[in-house]
Amino acid sequence: MVIILSGQTTPPVNEGERLTPREIVAELDKHIVGQSAAKRAVAIALRNRWRRQQLAPELREEILPKNIIMIGPTGVGKTEIARRLARLAKSPFLKIEASKFTEVGYVGRDVESMIRDLTELAVKMVREEKKAHIKALAERNVRERLLDLLLPPRMASAPAFVAAPADRVSETREKLAQWLDEGKLEDREVEIEVKEQNFPSLEIFTNQGIEEMGVNMKDILPGLFPGKSKPRKLKVSEARVMLLNEESEKLVDQATVSREAIERVEQSGIVFLDEIDKIAGREHAQGPDVSREGVQRDLLPIVEGTTVNTKYGMVKTDHILFIAAGAFHVSKPSDLIPELQGRFPIRVELEALTQADLVRILTEPQHALTTQYIDLLSTEGVTLRFTGDAVVEVARFAAEVNERTENIGARRLHTILERLLDELSFDADEKRGESITIDAAYVRKTLQDVVQDADLSRYIL
Repeated sequence: MVIILSGQTTPPVNEGERLTPREIVAELDKHIVGQSAAKRAVAIALRNRWRRQQLAPELREEILPKNIIMIGPTGVGKTEIARRLARLAKSPFLKIEASKFTEVGYVGRDVESMIRDLTELAVKMVREEKKAHIKALAERNVRERLLDLLLPPRMASAPAFVAAPADRVSETREKLAQWLDEGKLEDREVEIEVKEQNFPSLEIFTNQGIEEMGVNMKDILPGLFPGKSKPRKLKVSEARVMLLNEESEKLVDQATVSREAIERVEQSGIVFLDEIDKIAGREHAQGPDVSREGVQRDLLPIVEGTTVNTKYGMVKTDHILFIAAGAFHVSKPSDLIPELQGRFPIRVELEALTQADLVRILTEPQHALTTQYIDLLSTEGVTLRFTGDAVVEVARFAAEVNERTENIGARRLHTILERLLDELSFDADEKRGESITIDAAYVRKTLQDVVQDADLSRYIL
């Protein structure tokens, strides 16, 4: 039994894209400190998608997304801005490092693999949404199947004197159903047929790489490898999980999932190309540099708009939003080939984080780092508190180490806090019920020696 939930496909515009640019920036401000220029750029790009959908179809196809390059040092929020934007818009989102690609013909991933990966993510996203819609129906079916396992129906061929009266069977089934709903049968064992998931696969090596061929021996020769299943005894609680997944798969129309996933990728997909500065060099006289200009030329048709073949169907990349990012310490955006530069018309520079920014990062965002440690230790029954001067002192040490060694931005706060709370985290189970306050004196006592020793801080912080 397959249920198609609706004759219409999922609307290409998500609710998140209906937010105004000001509202989008306000949402991003809840998680990311500063970087207003980058937030404005991505907010406008997201809003333009909604604007495009309001136009006539013939004009809609002519308006292409304005791709963005974010320029700034590591740890200032480039990736987080793109990730939060995608989550806000409920769009398929893929983050991938540009340095993973190599020119076609050499060992490595081909650039089209990013679109296949994005499509896989969209299929999973749509499938989970469909399963959520039919969850109630699937749960009812699972309930009936569990009752059948707990009280198998009378065999039609059973002699009349062996079979129990119908009214008694019905009464027993209702009683079992009541106990099942009340959770009294969770530890009762039932026997179910479990399908084996592992099938021999055939890997084909081509100049396009092997990761996207997706050729399965079972698909090529379905009669040679029939889906085997074997009986297993499981508790009702464990069987329910497996049966629910099985029922959900039956009720969801996979063709509809694939169609809607492709549409979602084409209309609202976001690809975040990190480390694009690593491929910004030009070819050298010594021969082709397969990780640089060749990769840029391979990226060009994907960003410009082409059709990529995936196992779910053909995917057009014309309206996918590409956000590239890089530190550009050695190279600069103008080192990209001119054709690729033209496909990223919007460029925003992200500012390096100051000590004041680090203080805000520790306290302002939802689920700030200090809040995370407080919640983690609360699971051990320890009440942790950071004073205001302690937060300032942590930020000061982080800024100092960033200045004297490699500047890794806000990521330095992770190493500083881990070092600061190392002893407390180790002994937390022995301090149940205690209330511990981290003040500036404690921060200085724990970190002063490490920070002052440049060689030590280089390895530890």
